[in-house]
Amino acid sequence: MSLDLTRDPVDLTADLVDIASVSGTEERLADLVEDALVALTHLSVVRDGNSLVARTGRRRSRRVLLAGHLDTVPIADNVPSRRDGDRLFGCGTSDMKSGDAVLLHLAATLPHPAYDLTFVLYDNEEVEADKNGLKRLAETRPDLLAADLAVLMEPTDGQVEAGCQGTLRVRVTIPGRRAHSARSWLGENAVHATAPLLARLVAYDPRSVEIDGCTYREGLNAVKIEGGVAGNVIPDACTVTVNFRFAPDRSEQQALDHVREVLAGYDVELTDSAPGALPGLTAPAAAHFVEAVGGTPKAKYGWTDVARFAALGIPAVNFGPGDPNLAHTREESVEVKQITAAERALRSYLS
Repeated sequence: MSLDLTRDPVDLTADLVDIASVSGTEERLADLVEDALVALTHLSVVRDGNSLVARTGRRRSRRVLLAGHLDTVPIADNVPSRRDGDRLFGCGTSDMKSGDAVLLHLAATLPHPAYDLTFVLYDNEEVEADKNGLKRLAETRPDLLAADLAVLMEPTDGQVEAGCQGTLRVRVTIPGRRAHSARSWLGENAVHATAPLLARLVAYDPRSVEIDGCTYREGLNAVKIEGGVAGNVIPDACTVTVNFRFAPDRSEQQALDHVREVLAGYDVELTDSAPGALPGLTAPAAAHFVEAVGGTPKAKYGWTDVARFAALGIPAVNFGPGDPNLAHTREESVEVKQITAAERALRSYLS
């Protein structure tokens, strides 16, 4: 089997969806993409594990990077793809093989772009960060990612979504004293003791912050509660996991300090953290991109790999076909017209 990158991006999306690539199993798809890219004489191709970087070298005054991940979440009886009217259904149609198809089609059919181009396709985005192929490239080969602008083709309904929220998680463990539930007055129920903590979270008033015309809403929420020993035992410990989604004007340390302030009096253990990314829309390359593709940029709710580019000092935006609300669902799909529109907008901009 081989991939024809010159096919209509809608058909190419279906081809990519039909090649299963659940996180950790991207090798076959990476092999096929590598073969197709190597055959394009205007690109130099570097492979790192199951991640690929293809670059032009025409000494243009500006370099634009387009990036997408090859992996999907586990399949939910939605491969192979199927077409129903103006929608293409299948695992990864929205997140984000339609974006990959647009990227790859442009790589094959834009031999003389106005800018030098870098195309990045990476593995293991949908799992823990330590496995992320873009993280690996940023740490070991940042030279391959150098650019004046990065466009991460995550699903955005064809609109520019700027920057992203940061995220961190903490664990709060509340002690109690074990006793037989028939003599509960002899113990201290740790699960019950979480009530003041939960009430504090319910009463929390999150910020909304406007940056570069984009409004970022924060949120501090309990996302998991673990406690209990047996059906006849008063629990002597209960752990609440709290997730803070913070605006990109806060650093990770500032976000953690804020959580500790809100949860003062409790023992707070940090378990996971990732920085946000400022929208960067005042950067000339980003402003030009927004002007070229049109629409009004909005804040990205959630964390994306634009944060990795921001950490390298590269302005980055999210822009791609697909509804993010359909990502990871059994009924995942993408509007065909969004694939076509994204390809046309990017072709016009890059030309």
